[in-house]
Amino acid sequence: METLIAARFLGGLGGGGIFTTSSIITSDMYSMRSRGLTQGVASVFNGGKSKSTIEVLKRIDYGGSATLMGAVLSFLIFLSTHYNEEHTWEEATVYVPLALSIVFFIAFVVFELCLAPEPMLAPFLLKQKIPVLVGISNFLVANCNFAVMYFFPMWFQTVTLSSASMAGLHLLPNSISMSIGSMFAGGDDSWMMHRTGKYKMINLSFGFFPFIAAILIMQMREDSPPIQQWLSIIPLGFGNAVVLQTMLIALLAHLPEHSMAVGTGFGQLFRGVGQVFGVGVSSAIFQYRLDAELTKRISGPNAAEMIRNIRHSAKLVAILPPDLQSAARESYATALNAVFTVAAASTLLAYVVRLPIPEKALEHTRHGPPSRQPTIEALEAAPPPSEPSSVPESPFESDDEDITTSDATLPIFVRAPRRLSTYESSLGGMDLESDTIGGSARGY
Repeated sequence: METLIAARFLGGLGGGGIFTTSSIITSDMYSMRSRGLTQGVASVFNGGKSKSTIEVLKRIDYGGSATLMGAVLSFLIFLSTHYNEEHTWEEATVYVPLALSIVFFIAFVVFELCLAPEPMLAPFLLKQKIPVLVGISNFLVANCNFAVMYFFPMWFQTVTLSSASMAGLHLLPNSISMSIGSMFAGGDDSWMMHRTGKYKMINLSFGFFPFIAAILIMQMREDSPPIQQWLSIIPLGFGNAVVLQTMLIALLAHLPEHSMAVGTGFGQLFRGVGQVFGVGVSSAIFQYRLDAELTKRISGPNAAEMIRNIRHSAKLVAILPPDLQSAARESYATALNAVFTVAAASTLLAYVVRLPIPEKALEHTRHGPPSRQPTIEALEAAPPPSEPSSVPESPFESDDEDITTSDATLPIFVRAPRRLSTYESSLGGMDLESDTIGGSARGY
């Protein structure tokens, strides 16, 4: 178990950085209106020029990262010892981690606002309405998403007594719908955000889907039809994918170019914390409610030990005697329903938080790499200028408009070809550490 925890820690540490960096690169390489497509298909394979490793390492917010990690870790230890291991409030294993989490959180806020030269929680963004609303939405959406994904398979394992592999397989429709939702929100041609250049109506229309999914999951029973058990989670994945795509674009659309990297990290900070709370808090709610339900249904001389065993091993439910098995299945169903209720409330609150975010038309101009002056030798070796081409330089900039060329007689209409990527190299790429793209979080 210790090895698994360490591996998950390292995986999350690296994965979080890669995800944020890829979003920043995408934001610099593509126009605002085309970023949803590239985010949706995860097609960022082009790197960029950076400064030296030492200069990059100097810009890492070590103090903020350490204090935030301490706050989150201490709070998770408190939830685990009090709700999972049933330690009382009088024990040091409960109140010490809780006190430490509060101290670390206060230290994190103070360090970010007053001391950090490059804070991950940029103070100037906290003064703006749009970044704050997007951050709160990201937190609540991630909280709902991880609470459902973590406990949805458990419902099948403990209520319908499915095998662990079959229970996990019920998450497959969610994964597929998330991919489709990402492509739909930012995809090409007939897909929405790139086509319309607008995100608010898409967000309001499909951002309600996760709440519908949570309600459908709450209504599941042991004898529910297979179509409900397999497909009720689809609106959750599709809707949350659309929301996360559109909220990233909304955040970047309301920020100046020099705040692009800082804004992306700001949004991912709230999303990451929401993921942790989605598992930790929902687990505490689940264990608290499960203990109460089992205590109400199971009695006898060995009731306490039996309740403890049932709480700590979902596999035990399938091999219990019929009377105890019925009590355990009902208790698990009630406790899991409480988790799904909290998830539904979280996604509904996220929907309400997003309502004040205004619409802003997305430009079709791509951020390009720095221009370079051609040398005299290159100018002399260049071929003479040719006739103007009927194909635009960037297919996304054409937006499928007919491009007209003329000759001595009649005009000719040529359909511009499309390709997935609009990135064009400039012999050196871009400098993500420049003030233009990766400006300081403290300097504004």
